[in-house]
Amino acid sequence: MKYRTMGKLGIQSSAFGLGCMRFNGPASGDSIIDEQKAISLIRKAIDGGVNYLDTAYVYLDRTSEIVLGKALRDGYREKVTIATKMPDGAVKDRASMEALLAEELKKLQTDHIDFYLMHGINKQKWEYFKSIGAPEFFDDMKREGKIRYKCFSFHGPYDEFEYILNDSDWDMVQIQYNFMDINNQAGTKGLELAGSKGIPVVIMEGLLGGRLSKAPDNVQALYDAFPVKRSAVEWAFRWLCNHPAVGVVLSGCNEAEQIEENLRIFDTVEPGIMSPEELQLMDNVREAYLSRTKIGCTGCRYCMPCPNGVNIPGIFSLWNNVSLYGIDPKKDWQFRGIKEKNAGADQCVGCGACEAACPQHLNIIESLQSAWTDLNR
Repeated sequence: MKYRTMGKLGIQSSAFGLGCMRFNGPASGDSIIDEQKAISLIRKAIDGGVNYLDTAYVYLDRTSEIVLGKALRDGYREKVTIATKMPDGAVKDRASMEALLAEELKKLQTDHIDFYLMHGINKQKWEYFKSIGAPEFFDDMKREGKIRYKCFSFHGPYDEFEYILNDSDWDMVQIQYNFMDINNQAGTKGLELAGSKGIPVVIMEGLLGGRLSKAPDNVQALYDAFPVKRSAVEWAFRWLCNHPAVGVVLSGCNEAEQIEENLRIFDTVEPGIMSPEELQLMDNVREAYLSRTKIGCTGCRYCMPCPNGVNIPGIFSLWNNVSLYGIDPKKDWQFRGIKEKNAGADQCVGCGACEAACPQHLNIIESLQSAWTDLNR
């Protein structure tokens, strides 16, 4: 296992961090998580050299922290650092923050949390956290030794990331990043900004929720033609670890074989490992994915709100993702949400307000119908 220095913190973390959100349930029954299997996977990762474990209060219907706590008995807690998170929806004042932290410490069976994150924030959520005194609470808990590092995980545009990063004294940040997201969310600019400040960066969604683990035909052809043969998973992780500012890459595993593959991959990666030819391959792979884009919607939302409630950017985003990554829309949470809220293209009456507002001058009405037909096949 390769280890990396976590920026200004100076501590050594495994390049592979185990994400504890994707454990699955037993073959029979209605339990959301197979405890014994999950404990075995966690310990297998630690025995293989993983020392960074990521969970959150809300993961797996609030059971992930409980299972992780059980897995870290028998001396395993002393071998690792734990990251968990405070969701904005669970706190409203100092008392509720104290109660939540106490609950998480009890679930994790520990007297301190190493990396404590404000969970999935954007500017709006950050302002809320400030309004209830969360930054001061985190600083106080650091002084009391209940947490070691004040951190946040982020989903939002780069300008909001920059604002939040500069608005407080952070010890670590967690962002979504992969070779397809170089200009999305915090993106490469966010990664490099944090790195320039010495703030370690932990990466989530390195495989885009598994979407980059199975290449479509035109992408696989590029991998197959390259002289060095690697799986799509290995190419994605090597690309991430090539970046000096990347501290830890999270990967959620639910099978022993996935742990073993990751241990092998992360035993060979380090900053600057990729050759110019390999970097060019990944640029070509990105373009091959993007060539499958159905519509050039940027998600700017100038078309919203739709007078009839149609989630125009949501539908186009899903349409593109189905084409790019081969996901099944019927199993996608976003598609279910659009249908449940009656926000599908079947609500469109062709009023044209969206097309008049679109800065890309997209043929929205016709494209919505094509998208809805494709998604409902």
